[in-house]
Amino acid sequence: MISIKTLGQFIIEKQADFPYAKGELSRLLRDIGIAAKIVNREVNKAGLVDILGTNGDSINVFGENQKKLDVYADEQFISALKSGGECCFVASEEQEEGVVLTDAGISKNAKYIVCIDPLDGSSNIEVNVSVGTIFSIYRRKSAVGEDITEDDYLQTGLEQVAAGYIIYGSSTMLVYTTGKGVNGFTLDPSIGEFCLSHPNMKIPETGKIYSINEGNYIKFPQGIKNYIKYCQEEDKETYRPYTSRYIGSMVADIHRNLLMGGVFIYPQTAAQPNGKLRLMYECNPISFIIEQAGGKASTGGERILELKPTELHQRVPAIIGSTKMVDKVLEFLN
Repeated sequence: MISIKTLGQFIIEKQADFPYAKGELSRLLRDIGIAAKIVNREVNKAGLVDILGTNGDSINVFGENQKKLDVYADEQFISALKSGGECCFVASEEQEEGVVLTDAGISKNAKYIVCIDPLDGSSNIEVNVSVGTIFSIYRRKSAVGEDITEDDYLQTGLEQVAAGYIIYGSSTMLVYTTGKGVNGFTLDPSIGEFCLSHPNMKIPETGKIYSINEGNYIKFPQGIKNYIKYCQEEDKETYRPYTSRYIGSMVADIHRNLLMGGVFIYPQTAAQPNGKLRLMYECNPISFIIEQAGGKASTGGERILELKPTELHQRVPAIIGSTKMVDKVLEFLN
């Protein structure tokens, strides 16, 4: 008989790793899992109901049209976190300001900060390509009962207590870490539960896949251009040329490279000298996961997890993936 371990069971088993949390972190992770199931349901029927396209004239903080499903996912995760009572503040890609949850209700004594990209890669929804959710969890620094301050939510990636992503694809998976390895859970729709399917995930030390939007090639730094040329050269000893795979959904690209080995690159460009990806709810959580799986994450000059954020929606360049491949990119940049 096959033994099935659900996300809830796994979290309870690992609760002893966080004696200071008294079950709050476990409940918070379960709240995120519940919201993910709701969003998954809507993603899977996106072609059947009126949730495609943009949300009228709604524009997010970056001046981008918000997709209807972006807004729906944002609402579902904030609602789940508010109802769960363990989160005091949510920083979302879809919200210009963070959402304080301590004003009333059961969240008034909450101890955790959540940074989230509710629906990463949402432009792919209309062509039935995988999208995802990325989240990051911190312990608040202010005392319970005090006002939330920048010190609470502008923490370095090293201070994360948990991070994860959900990928809504041919199957739906939740992958997360609490700083003690990486584990993946696949949603079994027949029982409505995330079940442990990928225990103790490790990214290969090297790989044959590089993920970058080569359409921006002319705008890349010279070092990145040189690395791309290196990837395209023929060399049997290093298994080159490498394969170029770029989906346009960070979660999907990272998930593939985590399983197969590879490097994901989103460098600064002439048009975006600070990079495009957001530090707090994209790069920090993904970097935490990849490092816990044995990989590496850099801006090209600094370790991403060591960056001290200066603003909620800060952007940074990102080079994330298999250690040897990241190191090779850095050789070309330095």
